[in-house]
Amino acid sequence: MAEITATMIKDLRERTGAGMADCKKALSECDADMEKSAEFLRKKGLAAAAKKSGRIATEGTVTSYLHGGRVGVLLEVNCETDFVAKTEDFQRFIKDVSMHIAGASPAPIYVTDAEVDPAVVEKEREIRFEAARNPKVNPGDKPKQPVPENMIPKVVEGQIAKWKKDVCLVDQIWVRDPEGKKTIASLLNEMVAKLGENIKIRRFVRWELGEGLEKKKDDFAAEVAKQAGL
Repeated sequence: MAEITATMIKDLRERTGAGMADCKKALSECDADMEKSAEFLRKKGLAAAAKKSGRIATEGTVTSYLHGGRVGVLLEVNCETDFVAKTEDFQRFIKDVSMHIAGASPAPIYVTDAEVDPAVVEKEREIRFEAARNPKVNPGDKPKQPVPENMIPKVVEGQIAKWKKDVCLVDQIWVRDPEGKKTIASLLNEMVAKLGENIKIRRFVRWELGEGLEKKKDDFAAEVAKQAGL
């Protein structure tokens, strides 16, 4: 059996957020393989989250985050007890999620796909069906062939699935994950496993300065001509 060092345990803990004892056990179970150990802990987190998902979570906190005076976020995250809501781990988690909401591109619109209005999904589906049948071509580009009719439903449903992942918070890749693999749902499950309580991201709102306003577009050439009396 491969030797398990304190450095390995520390590295795995920093990578997964799991406790020291759980990291040591994972390394033992996986013969000190870091990748397999991380996967072992991820699955354990999913199992723990599934067991706790039905428990009532009415405590927690509402937090705000402001980025550079241009983006603001209000976020409510629930847990089971006021004690957990005040822990450093929980507070760090809500800060990480708030920063993600502010910085993610595309910006999330819903928490989960269960919140997506079926009418919105149907509208997105119609747009994609039309695009598949009549692909737009930019000037100078080669003509695009329309998608074969029998393939359109499969192509469109794949696009809809991807669109939902793009706009649903829990399905987005966490902006601070250096490997670009961990989703917000994974981050949440790790926190459930670590703190031992059901935790839910309940709702959020995001504002961006000037969003929805028609911005003035200056015609520089026309302005120069005007000043020159032309």
